[in-house]
Amino acid sequence: MAHTEQADRPHRLCAEQRLVEGIRVVTLRGEIDHDVQDVLSQALLGPDGAMPPRIIADLSGVTFMDSSGINVFVTAHQQVSSQDGWVRIAGAQPSVLRVLQLVGVDTLIPCHPTTEQALTT
Repeated sequence: MAHTEQADRPHRLCAEQRLVEGIRVVTLRGEIDHDVQDVLSQALLGPDGAMPPRIIADLSGVTFMDSSGINVFVTAHQQVSSQDGWVRIAGAQPSVLRVLQLVGVDTLIPCHPTTEQALTT
């Protein structure tokens, strides 16, 4: 399991990655804003540019997300989709899910109540 966080603000965003049947599951905790968009992008797409074809972002531990996070998710979706892959979001708290719905990300990237449901869909 890989662990990524922003060095100067270690409690701001924490990302843990694991592989489940070839799917990168990224569990995120903290806040997603402009200051951590690079951390989020690296967690989703990988530090070495070796992009996984299928990604699930578990947002159950994310308490805040602004447009910077939206942009990273849309970019990840576009990059992975161009390689016949997909991105799914799981476990978003109501306030974060509302942001995703307001800008229509939920119509582009499927949102599931749990990681388990995202894995089996």
